[in-house]
Amino acid sequence: MEAETLALAQGIDFSLWGLFARATLTVKLVVVLLIAASFWSWSIIIQRHISYRSARSEAAKFDEMFWSGEPLDALFDTIGAQPSGRSQKIFAAGMTEWRRSHRNDGGLIAGAQARIDRSMDVAINKESEQLQKGLPVLATIGSTAPFVGLFGTVWGIMNAFVEIAEQQNTNLAVVAPGIAEALMATALGLLAAIPAVIFYNKLSSDSDRIVAGYESFADEFATILSRQLDS
Repeated sequence: MEAETLALAQGIDFSLWGLFARATLTVKLVVVLLIAASFWSWSIIIQRHISYRSARSEAAKFDEMFWSGEPLDALFDTIGAQPSGRSQKIFAAGMTEWRRSHRNDGGLIAGAQARIDRSMDVAINKESEQLQKGLPVLATIGSTAPFVGLFGTVWGIMNAFVEIAEQQNTNLAVVAPGIAEALMATALGLLAAIPAVIFYNKLSSDSDRIVAGYESFADEFATILSRQLDS
């Protein structure tokens, strides 16, 4: 009996494709959903990594330009009112409001400092939203994928027990395929969730550091402008 059971078990295809092919429709849908979620999370991870590297490089180059000693008006004329760089956009927002705050006679409109600060804060918030784009998706995948996989496992095990009851047989050849198909869903759920959670934490930290750099630059720029206002 044991030899017969072993022979039957050896004849079963336990590859991922074999397990997927034998799974029920519900488990197949769960597997497809988890694979799609995994690809989606990796696309976000790669995209954000490239975006953050570009943002850090752009910020470093602009800091070098800003502190080169070139007059601020000349620097603003060089980059224009609608620059492409993130740091440049924050600088342009402050300089645009600075110029708008001047009257025709050369004097300053009251409340210029507050308006300049608000303009740069709005620009920083916009850039922060762009930097964090896709991160909520990673958080969602990281928190829900294990439960989706667990649902597929529970459903698969339930059907395995139904099959056992119908065949009135509990040998390995009957039990093993159903259990393996069910556990595949949990494995895929963890495979989707673990990278999503790890990189969500890392990318969130990277985004916070980049935004903190923008805020520090805005504070330094505002200090320079305030000296000119006081003089």
